[in-house]
Amino acid sequence: MSDLPAALATPFDAAPLIERLIAWSAINSGSDHIAGLTRMADALETALRELTPLVERIPLDAAGRVALRATCRPDAPRRVLCSGHYDTVFTADSPFQSAQLSADGKRLHGPGVADMKGGIVALLATLAAFEQTPAAAQLGWTILLTPDEETGSNASRATIEAQAADHLLALVFEPARESGAMVRARAATAIYELTVHGRAAHAGRDPKAGRNAITALASLCLELDRLPTVIPDLLVNIGRISGGGTVNIVPDFAEAHINARAATTAAMATFDTAIRRLTDELSQRDGYRLELTGGFNRGPLQATAETENYFAQLQTCARDLGQGKLEWMSVQGGSDGNLLHAKGLTVLDGLGPIGGGLHSENEYIEVASLTARARLAALFLHRLATTAA
Repeated sequence: MSDLPAALATPFDAAPLIERLIAWSAINSGSDHIAGLTRMADALETALRELTPLVERIPLDAAGRVALRATCRPDAPRRVLCSGHYDTVFTADSPFQSAQLSADGKRLHGPGVADMKGGIVALLATLAAFEQTPAAAQLGWTILLTPDEETGSNASRATIEAQAADHLLALVFEPARESGAMVRARAATAIYELTVHGRAAHAGRDPKAGRNAITALASLCLELDRLPTVIPDLLVNIGRISGGGTVNIVPDFAEAHINARAATTAAMATFDTAIRRLTDELSQRDGYRLELTGGFNRGPLQATAETENYFAQLQTCARDLGQGKLEWMSVQGGSDGNLLHAKGLTVLDGLGPIGGGLHSENEYIEVASLTARARLAALFLHRLATTAA
């Protein structure tokens, strides 16, 4: 296309991006691995300072987690927020600790290569290219990278939400789907913890005197598991259940962790009412006491008219770069885009590289998509800047 600036006219060099991603993938930055998160933050700070001197660490909690914020032209009348997270789901003792290219070089397998260190690599490449375009001076940007998205963004929530008022648009570099589709909408996500206290008794001598916490909780979990059949736009997963002790004692304790996902605010509210009603009903039974904690930590991310307009502009950019038709879809996973959307900011999500196998030892990205998505986002920013008032 004749309007392509020189910096975007040809495909980006993939080698330095792959090298950086392999190095970052080898830094274990599981959400609860503070030492690894600190090493990752150090590496990210160095990379951010290649783009701008305006880099800061924002302390988030007593454990030492920090968010990284980098800004360029903070006084510009129009600014874009680029959002990402640098924690992964892989624990410090996980056997999945490094990235490796496939034999044909088309895929890179490794922890966080898609979710979402690959997205951060693409984000930085996007802005490095955008800064070489003639219209860059017309648009400011902020990068916010957080360390706890995989566990609900509890420590970083206030920092994330505070960005919404100062920006025109948020670009979230979470991975694209395996098909290459971006994210049109995301479900609300919740984690509930249920604890049942029953009454211990000898399992052989006087079992009727006991109140079995395990069977009571199991019955409740089955009720919760059936709720998606009567509540539209809802998913429920009984993720963990434990309890009891010595097998000749009627167990007086059991607990479960439940994950729920709701595509709409109506489904979100209906499920929350239902789980509290079922909990209260069981608590009314003789000899039982229930405790319910947790809840929805993100509301749904839903497309707006503004989102549709920006996505159409992205589609035009993809076409002009010869990248084919750009699609998007609704997904059940949440992201920090949900939090920004809830604060009224327009969000384009799933701008990261194409990948799959997330949260497993099969995680991968399509190598070619790393540079393709960076070039796409850079052209989008260039054209957005040229329309800035």
